[in-house]
Amino acid sequence: MAKAIQLAVLKVLMIIIFAGWIAVWIQKPTNMWTRKWKGAEDSSRYTVFGYYGLNFAVYTFPLISLTIIGLVYLNLVSKEPPRSRPARSATIGFSNPVLVNSFLGILSSIEILAVFLFVLFLAWTYYARISNDFKKLMPVKSLNLDLWQLRYLRVATRFGLLAEACLALLLLPILRGLALFQILGIQFEASVRYHIWLGTSMILFATIHGASTLFIWGVSHHIQDEMWRWQKTGRIYLAGEISLVTGLVIWITSLPQIRRRRFEIFYYTHHLYIVFLIFFLFHAGDRHFYSVFAGIFLFGLDKLLRIVQSIPETCVLSARIFLLPGKAIELTLPKDPRLKYTPTSVIYMKIPSISKFQWHPFSITSSSNLDDHTMSVVVKCNGGWTRTFYDVIQAELDSDTGSMSCMPVSVEGPYGPASLDFLRHDSLLMIAGGAGITPFLSILKEIASVNSSRYRFPTQVQLIYVVKKSQDICLLNSVSSLLLNQSSTKLSLKLKVYVTQEERSDATVRGLVHDLSLVRTVNFSTECTNYAVHGPESPIWMAAMAALSSIKFMVSLICFNHIFLPHEKKSAVTEKILPSEKKAAKEKTPSSVVDLLLLASFIIALACNTFLASILRWKGLKKDIRPLSPKHGKATEHGSVETGSPVEEHELHFGGRPDFQDIFSKFPNETGGSDIGVLVCGPVSMMESVASLCQLKSQGLNIGSRGKKTYFSFHSLNFTL
Repeated sequence: MAKAIQLAVLKVLMIIIFAGWIAVWIQKPTNMWTRKWKGAEDSSRYTVFGYYGLNFAVYTFPLISLTIIGLVYLNLVSKEPPRSRPARSATIGFSNPVLVNSFLGILSSIEILAVFLFVLFLAWTYYARISNDFKKLMPVKSLNLDLWQLRYLRVATRFGLLAEACLALLLLPILRGLALFQILGIQFEASVRYHIWLGTSMILFATIHGASTLFIWGVSHHIQDEMWRWQKTGRIYLAGEISLVTGLVIWITSLPQIRRRRFEIFYYTHHLYIVFLIFFLFHAGDRHFYSVFAGIFLFGLDKLLRIVQSIPETCVLSARIFLLPGKAIELTLPKDPRLKYTPTSVIYMKIPSISKFQWHPFSITSSSNLDDHTMSVVVKCNGGWTRTFYDVIQAELDSDTGSMSCMPVSVEGPYGPASLDFLRHDSLLMIAGGAGITPFLSILKEIASVNSSRYRFPTQVQLIYVVKKSQDICLLNSVSSLLLNQSSTKLSLKLKVYVTQEERSDATVRGLVHDLSLVRTVNFSTECTNYAVHGPESPIWMAAMAALSSIKFMVSLICFNHIFLPHEKKSAVTEKILPSEKKAAKEKTPSSVVDLLLLASFIIALACNTFLASILRWKGLKKDIRPLSPKHGKATEHGSVETGSPVEEHELHFGGRPDFQDIFSKFPNETGGSDIGVLVCGPVSMMESVASLCQLKSQGLNIGSRGKKTYFSFHSLNFTL
């Protein structure tokens, strides 16, 4: 009861902080806010915190505090005992698809509402700024502009503020350890599309801002004088141009045509975000930078803490190579027995022998309830990096040295959902396409491993698996015992396989799985390291690091400003100074110096926390080092399917795609459940087809043939190989 009260209080506190932060952004374009804000800055200038302390407290710290409280909330949720299946919530429909579009994807009502409110906010910001500008048009001293040119220049300037609003949110969806979206149950892989939307919008507004400004300079014949200026105070135009060009390069190389075919180009050019952000700071100045600084601060801290986590390298224990043209490998890695993760979790892995810089995500296919000392991932070798990895293992196999050398790897994660509410339905309909089967492997193992009555997972599960070739069924190898020997578990699992590009009528699932179950297992040496995968630190530890970093940043910034900048003390004399004289006093210090002090404080705060995190990490690892069981020997070929019941309950279809309408109609009667969870993972077209059916069901076409009301809850999963 006490924990429930604590969770409720934290929820209310997060809502209040978020509402206050939103209210600041809504009032920011108004004249009233501008007047009061200037007065507040002038009053705080003479305090120990200065005007920068006020900017940090109002614009930046609310999101940092929201993250800290959210991590405390997630820590309490993770320690909460497993709940029984909750009653169907009246708001469950908000998670179901409302709009299914090939361009926008699958959108729920909450996502549509959030996008609408954000667009409305951008429109309000732009209208408020432009209307005030046109009422108080002031000529630019350095430019001799006509009235229309002056107005168009103000229009261009205000588009820059829209880009700034997008930048304030841009980095929040791609946080992993300090993930704000995890509080809402949205995982990193799903929230990446919000990052794409915000990035595209930001580049669009920034391009209009920059191109329009250059156009006005061109028609007024001042382009040569203005575009190369690095002013001592105010907007530094050259820095803005460098930032814009860098942003365009990042955006162009992020397009699907380049990202999918030339991943290395996308990966390396994306690191130009450091150049983009630094020159944005010089262009916009520290006051504007505080508006977007929260996301940058959290992203920098998140990135460095993830690097600390991945520095101790572990090693590959074994690899199971499926002897098929598809070239799939199941890797087994050592893990700490205390590391627990939820189904559908993802790890990020780097193999230095292949690439010292590239990280690639992989869905975990094992269950931490079944495997205390190991974890498994499946690698489908269909890209440049994965093919190189396959060739390295194949070369080791062909070397005939008698034992496999040690293969060090760096691991980040696992990252997964904070709760398993998406599994707490009467029954599950799981639909997978191709490599999209990988998240379901961990789900099936998790459900089958549950023996306690405290867990209320569904026992009626139907798995629809769509593949192009029958050889792709080999990915089911790790759950073959569940498929063919269900008498030993409480799970009732029915498999329907659809092979779309083959014609064959005499095969069965049992026979096909047996034929494709031959694998070649390779055991690796473990002499190079004794470290197992320990996973990320606890949420409460991450919250403490975020709080310490913000304190160190403010302390460093206060010290630097008092050392390097002239400090004004409020007195009767300073109060009588005219505004023009105050402005002249401020301009004695170049704005780039103030920006550099902010940047230095940021670097020092993160560096100190990274150093502290490294010390704590290494101390913890040295206490917990356990020798890994060394495995040597040549590869062996064997089958992993046990003989089971001769009854064939599964279905195998060749030469066609599944009729999802028919499957949805029959499923309630086959399972007897009224609350059905629909989990889908695979190609976009298949996910959109399933989402469209769930959309129809949620609109009232959800009456089973037995006359019982049936609820379909849609959940799209993301897979990585």
